[in-house]
Amino acid sequence: MQNLLPASDRETTGSASVETPIVLKGARTGNLEVSGKRLKIATWVILACFAVISGRLVELGTADEQPRFDGRVLNATLASRPVINDRNGVPMALDIRVPSLFAEPRHIIDVNEAAAAITSVLPELEETWLRSRLDGDAGFAWIARELSPVQQSELMRKGIPGLDFLSETRRVYPAFRQASHVLGAVNVDNAGIAGIEAHIDELYSLDVLHSTGLGRDAALEPVTLSVDMRIQNVLHRELEDALSRYQAIAAAGTVIDVHTGEVVGLVSLPDFDPNRPGTMLEEGRFNRITAGKFEPASIFKPITIAGAIDAGVVTISDQVDARTPVRFGRHSISDYYGKHRYLSVAEVLTFSSNIGTVRIAEKIGPTEFRAFLGRMGFDSLPAIELPEKTVSIVPAKLSEVASATVSFGHGLSVTPLQMLTGTAALVNGGYLVRPTLLKQEAGADLVRQQVISEATSMKMRYLLRLNALQGSARRANALADGYRMGGKTGTAEKVVAGRYSSEKVTTFFSSVFPLDAPRYAMVVMVDEPQPERPGTGRTAAYNAGDISGRIIHRIAPMLGVLPTEWENIPAHALQG
Repeated sequence: MQNLLPASDRETTGSASVETPIVLKGARTGNLEVSGKRLKIATWVILACFAVISGRLVELGTADEQPRFDGRVLNATLASRPVINDRNGVPMALDIRVPSLFAEPRHIIDVNEAAAAITSVLPELEETWLRSRLDGDAGFAWIARELSPVQQSELMRKGIPGLDFLSETRRVYPAFRQASHVLGAVNVDNAGIAGIEAHIDELYSLDVLHSTGLGRDAALEPVTLSVDMRIQNVLHRELEDALSRYQAIAAAGTVIDVHTGEVVGLVSLPDFDPNRPGTMLEEGRFNRITAGKFEPASIFKPITIAGAIDAGVVTISDQVDARTPVRFGRHSISDYYGKHRYLSVAEVLTFSSNIGTVRIAEKIGPTEFRAFLGRMGFDSLPAIELPEKTVSIVPAKLSEVASATVSFGHGLSVTPLQMLTGTAALVNGGYLVRPTLLKQEAGADLVRQQVISEATSMKMRYLLRLNALQGSARRANALADGYRMGGKTGTAEKVVAGRYSSEKVTTFFSSVFPLDAPRYAMVVMVDEPQPERPGTGRTAAYNAGDISGRIIHRIAPMLGVLPTEWENIPAHALQG
């Protein structure tokens, strides 16, 4: 037989050769090896599937099953919200967990018995309505939201089948009414419906809040407001006192940092309890600082004077003719207490002369005066985080007559917040600063625009302080003795049945302190005040001015402002 092995695979011993045997694997052996490998892979896949299924079963077994309604997990509507703190870290709003009662009607055995048991604990529920909720084959029906632990315990002791509780998030406001118009409120599903709470929904979006609510352990960073609850408390107390002292229908006030635009206090009365959101729907409970617009009356005169000084058409010592009323056809503009002589620009402010202010506005001219009002922010929506805002009413074009009336605060309607930011610009070096309710960190970029020169701002500081020493702000200055305040009164007759009424007025007082180094501005308004006692007036000096003086006397030390004997800016500093 022919040898098929190559020479290298043969072994030789002497003359004889020995061949190495060849072993060939059969097809059956190969198939068995492949099948074994496949069986091992399938076994691992099956084990992995069992592991996944087992883990899921454990997860479902340990998780709290949430009731579903209309295909939704109910807790998906229960948003957790960030804590709201004041600028010093004092909590103003926070979440707590509370029980809510629901029923599964298909599991209710005796509707009448269940209804009687529930109303014995919750007597405010109407029995007919309750029976209709408990009857039927539905899988879920809300009965009562946000119960107390005592109510939950009493209901559980009743042992009624088909009733159960769901833990919900409830928003709590420890200060109750004190900061209601700042904070706003949330609805029963914990979504912001007013105030800074509505702004938070814009900041985080509801999806983020909802996912946090489901996570429960997740935490949102606290929202730190610019508000100081100490200042807020003083404002609230003094304005509440004003309602009774002057028998007024409403009062409001706000304080702002003139350099940063931070609102350190904001109160509008009547207010509401954010713990009971329904109270905000009661008559008159709107935010008058941002959502109310009024004729500002004489607190607008410093704005007009600043515009004229900045335009270079007058100086503080210039004389204007205030001898006779200003006439437009059959109508005339006169002074409440006329001096019937030439007045300096400084005297126009201290005597609150309508005639003198009109003469100053005439020097500016209607077109330039209207442009100045726009730069001062009076024809735009107030820029602040609150959704409760209104657009002011300023004529798009000023005629000679409109320019005259607007110059002393009539013929236009603006919000108190706009008056406040405008007043702040008069004393902070000339910058219109965007107001904010959020605390600004040191070095933060501020939204501001220079609207008058620094030299004009210095002159306005002098004039406002002069009015506190010699003019209509003397009473307020006496009450705020030592804190170097300056300000201006304003009394506006209200429009009743299309005509100005001498019986109903709204009074204003705009102020700044301390004027040696301006830091804070404030505006206070009182709606329809009455004389405090016989022999006193109901104009702004007797109510809004007095309130402002008392507030400054109380809050200045809290804000780090110490009393001194400083009088006013020296005359030589006003040159140029």
